[in-house]
Amino acid sequence: MTTDPTISLKIRTALAEYLKRDPDRILVTQHLRDDLGLDSMAVIELLYRIEEAFDLQIPDQDLVGLTTVGHVVSYVEKRLGKSAPAAPIKKSGKPLKATKQSKPSKPKSKKKS
Repeated sequence: MTTDPTISLKIRTALAEYLKRDPDRILVTQHLRDDLGLDSMAVIELLYRIEEAFDLQIPDQDLVGLTTVGHVVSYVEKRLGKSAPAAPIKKSGKPLKATKQSKPSKPKSKKKS
């Protein structure tokens, strides 16, 4: 899934300010606790900053799934309605399959006798 670079940067910047680091050194693959060293209080503080930055509320029950920077980015995108578009759907309700384009056939040359 592609992420919105603006949302990702805003979240990484909030993290960087809290951790006093360069936002470019914070990766979406990093785990909030294991890689960045945030304890439970720090995670709550970070999510509070994200709530303010994006003007949304994160319910307590959603905190469990927010373990990596990427999870936070995806969560915020979903809440803001900016997640990647789904596959196009036919009227039958089934996703369209990508079709393989065929190569143009070479004209057959006639043998001279």
